[in-house]
Amino acid sequence: MKYLMITSMRNEAPYILEWLAYHQSIGVDGFLIYSNDCDDGTDAMLDRLDALGVITHVRNDKITQAGVQWTALKRAGKHPMRADAEWVLFADVDEFVNVKAGGGHLDDLLDACPDATAFALTWRMFGNDGRVEIEDAPVIGQFTKCARFPCYAPITSAMFKTLFKNDGSYEKLGVHRPKKRVERDVSKIRWVNGSGQPLGAEFLDKATVTYGAKGGIDLACINHYSVKSAKAYLAKTQRGLPNRSDKRLDLGYWVDRNFNQVEDVTIQRSVARTKEKMETWLADKLLGELHRAGVKWHQACARAVLDEMEGVRLFTRIVSLSRADLSPGFAASLAQMMIAARRKEKDI
Repeated sequence: MKYLMITSMRNEAPYILEWLAYHQSIGVDGFLIYSNDCDDGTDAMLDRLDALGVITHVRNDKITQAGVQWTALKRAGKHPMRADAEWVLFADVDEFVNVKAGGGHLDDLLDACPDATAFALTWRMFGNDGRVEIEDAPVIGQFTKCARFPCYAPITSAMFKTLFKNDGSYEKLGVHRPKKRVERDVSKIRWVNGSGQPLGAEFLDKATVTYGAKGGIDLACINHYSVKSAKAYLAKTQRGLPNRSDKRLDLGYWVDRNFNQVEDVTIQRSVARTKEKMETWLADKLLGELHRAGVKWHQACARAVLDEMEGVRLFTRIVSLSRADLSPGFAASLAQMMIAARRKEKDI
């Protein structure tokens, strides 16, 4: 196995097939996926994909005090797939590796930087582009607006995920970068950014941001679709944060990640290949049914959030902060929604 992607999932049913299809199209040939506490059929979809030989699915049922992701990472570090892989990347299902080098394959990235042993792939924050509804359509086709580069605030926008050579230089896996360096000869470890530029000594052990001049996205970056549409975000708020699943997402999370400043469609050259692979999987009766049921579950979840005043307040604020003009009709509907929620709250 040349490229292994590891991830942890909870309630991601509408997005699983696209994420897998896209990354297969750019060269990933191994997927190790952990799931926990799923309500939308994510775990059942992953079981089916495992049975079809597409992924390896492990139920991450016994979560330690370290949290969901760190529990999965610790277990993944001991999994045989980790030992068999030449290159490893931990990424969430809302993160897409956008290779701009050559034909957009991971091999093209390696060819551009043949001496690199670790690629710090900076996040590119993509916003909701004024979209409100949850659509059963590829994320990379729906959302094309993102933050300008470099993005200086918030500092989290300069964080990265690491594609690293699994040569024994690091013992442990990490959310953003490999941990616990074993190789003492630093000449054998070469960190580069997404433009192939060498990074300093601080990246050997601790750095998690490519801030300012250390950033680069000419060859590759991570397209981060962390909010998607307004109603998709409402559904996401019920899941909680991956490292702190008991903490709900709020308005601040939306503001920090919903950037619609410039258009970037570089990833869309892979849309056709992604759709073709998705259609193959959707033709599987069970997998197709589970996917469609997952989309409906998320749509229903968003509606349930809007049954409460707290949800209506959040929805009104996030659509107003989408950096897109609201149509008069939609703006009026928000006012009516707020009035109805107030009446319901007083009745209670």
